[in-house]
Amino acid sequence: MSSDTMGGRTVGGGTTAGGVPLHRPLQWRIRPAAPSAAVVVLHGGEEHNLSRPGPVNLPLLRMHGFLRSLARETAGAGVAVVTVRYRHRGWNGGRADAARDALAALDELARELGEVPTVLIGHSMGGRAALQAGGHPSVTGLVALAPWCPPEDPCEQLAGRDVLLLHGDRDRITPPAETRAFAARSRAAGARVCGYSVTGSGHAMLQRIPDWHRATTRLATAVLGLRPLPAETAAALALPAASPEALTLPLPRQPRG
Repeated sequence: MSSDTMGGRTVGGGTTAGGVPLHRPLQWRIRPAAPSAAVVVLHGGEEHNLSRPGPVNLPLLRMHGFLRSLARETAGAGVAVVTVRYRHRGWNGGRADAARDALAALDELARELGEVPTVLIGHSMGGRAALQAGGHPSVTGLVALAPWCPPEDPCEQLAGRDVLLLHGDRDRITPPAETRAFAARSRAAGARVCGYSVTGSGHAMLQRIPDWHRATTRLATAVLGLRPLPAETAAALALPAASPEALTLPLPRQPRG
């Protein structure tokens, strides 16, 4: 394509030897003529479910507001925006299906564009997938929204990356305390981590919706170098690794523009 497009065209195609369609996880949302950076958006899912996502995918629909915000803020900046199409609805234990699909999408993106700086944005299970895929060579940082952070998950792959975490203080699905614990381990492992608490919001991000959208877009574009980091984010990232103050910043109201 020679101009920016919105759409969801699946990259690749073809079938296996048995005639089964190949799964292509990378879906284009915006593809500039000469992309210089990329954002990969990963939606949520379920703990255990081997069925395929259907045509009506509510977790993906939840991310459309983020996609619209990204489209506005990156217009003309040469930023590609893609989503990941999961093979299965669930994480499915040690299979870690969503993380495998995220890594496959990143590999495909690198083949298409070269290793341009890439930021991941993931919600819930998608946040877990982003954190596990964050060690990919193309990834410079990520924004995880109400991420699922079990204590057994690794964090060493995030060394040298900017890891920005937003979690509602009323979340009853993925515990904010587990996110803070993961953030502390990641800081100790060499990641640059800042954690925000979204006061008054739960897991589905239905409270303070504009703040979620605007903050996520501003943080992601800042990690790509398109704008300065918010002052409180930059200060938190500069704190010593053991500083808990970096992990509990209240998310301020996000004005327009």
